[in-house]
Amino acid sequence: MNDLEKIVFKHALLNAAKHKGSANPGAVMGSIMSNEVELRSKAKEIGSLAGKIVAKVNALSPEEQASEMEKFGVEVQDKKPKTKDSGLQELPGTHENIVLRFAPNPSGPLHIGHSRAAVPNAEYVKRHDGKLILRIEDTDPKRVFEPAYEMIPEDLAWLGIEPNEIVYQSDRFEIYYDYARQLIEKGAAYMCTCDGETFKELKDNCKPCLCRDNSVEENLALWEKFDTMESGEAVLRIKTDINHKNPAIRDWVAMRLVDEEHPRVGTKYRIYPMMNFSVSVDDHLMGMTHVLRGKDHLANSEKQKYLYNHMGWDLPEFIHYGRLKMEDIALSTSKAMAGIEDGTYSGWDDPRLGTLRAIARRGIDPRTIYNLITEIGVKMADSAISWKKIYGLNRNFVEPIANRYFFCEDPVEIKIDGYNDGEVSIERPLHADHIDRGNRILSFDGSAYLAKEDIADGIFRLMDAVNVEIDGNKIIYHSTSFEDAKKVKAKIIQWVPTKDNVNVKIVMDDASAKTGVGEDTLRDLEVGDIVQFERVGFARLDEIKDDKLVFYYAHK
Repeated sequence: MNDLEKIVFKHALLNAAKHKGSANPGAVMGSIMSNEVELRSKAKEIGSLAGKIVAKVNALSPEEQASEMEKFGVEVQDKKPKTKDSGLQELPGTHENIVLRFAPNPSGPLHIGHSRAAVPNAEYVKRHDGKLILRIEDTDPKRVFEPAYEMIPEDLAWLGIEPNEIVYQSDRFEIYYDYARQLIEKGAAYMCTCDGETFKELKDNCKPCLCRDNSVEENLALWEKFDTMESGEAVLRIKTDINHKNPAIRDWVAMRLVDEEHPRVGTKYRIYPMMNFSVSVDDHLMGMTHVLRGKDHLANSEKQKYLYNHMGWDLPEFIHYGRLKMEDIALSTSKAMAGIEDGTYSGWDDPRLGTLRAIARRGIDPRTIYNLITEIGVKMADSAISWKKIYGLNRNFVEPIANRYFFCEDPVEIKIDGYNDGEVSIERPLHADHIDRGNRILSFDGSAYLAKEDIADGIFRLMDAVNVEIDGNKIIYHSTSFEDAKKVKAKIIQWVPTKDNVNVKIVMDDASAKTGVGEDTLRDLEVGDIVQFERVGFARLDEIKDDKLVFYYAHK
């Protein structure tokens, strides 16, 4: 075959591979015209060849077609639609001796949004036997909520995450000062005494300020007296590309003066590093191999690369992921704190908040959150999660362990006219799917508590006890047989003994409360136990207070 025939033959093979071994002359012609632009002038010649060569290709067996493909060294691209990615994709770069970090600001306890960063870091470390560092980024004293120093590790522990090391940036000021000096000496950083408005105008017009040309000696002299200056009088800037397309990246601030007492170091320091500076230094010194962060940090990653290049450091793998959106939940730490201070919320574990403490208090299993975030992965696309999704996953964990109990909200005591069987013991399994756990014993003597909402005219069956007919204020014994209840299509309702019971309060997810009575067996529970109140839903025992059990509602 001549060169032109070989080209037609190759395209015919490709077309045949895509269509179960049967090529089409017109499709082959179109493929050549699209991909071999220089041959368009030979369209008539190619057209006459296409039919003959396609017939030859179609006469080959699939094995022979594949063999011919190998001779041309080409592969067929898979045209099948891509399946939607789910789960954590593999880390780029090295998988040996990986070091990752979770680096929250201690402005409050962790909320479900923080798990977007904490869980993938922990999971990658687990998979590759790496090292996880919890780095508390507390270099802005105005944003430090002192109890968060203890709350953050506690919240991580609830998620099942145990970092290998905990580092506080407020312990590392002298390290930051050392690297600031090194950058000045390299001519990569300079002391800027321009006022903010002047610098912004210059920066926005891709013009350097006069300070940029100061000598190393002039910058060092200003650095030495930096902490004696007035706040706002000067900053330390990292040199970048003054013509960078993003103005925010042009000569960014590395150090500034802060006159604020810090919870851990008091007033010992006035020169505070900005986030991009401290993070770059720490990520390098701590040996980070991969840095996972939200896509809102794309510009910060770009800023930090300049510092790495100035210092001659190897860059870690930067991995960015999309935002996590959640319906009907307060994720803002500052708004939550304001709500706690003004009494809107009862505390960081108020059920209306999205903190991990609030979620845990309601009886959501930590594996639900961990698995959900792992399933979402670290894709650049934004992800939305719903309570419905969380409840569905959580049900898999709590349904097998939660024993069943009766609860009557707004209880009304009834006495059944015509009931003459005396006191009997009603047995119900703690869990119908786990009979080995045993039964609850409820005493029935012809009186009972019913939920106020269940009292209406008609025939009802008190679950596993008797059938009654309600007619206005009269409650009359009907029968005992369950078969009788089925015949008259009686509605089955819960009840609680009048003699043996306990006061129950269920705090709902909107912070409202259901109050009533529950069966006496509930007294055997311990704080933290998860139960299922029949017809109400799953709840966690939060407090035993005098003669009342306080539960927090999870979901149905």
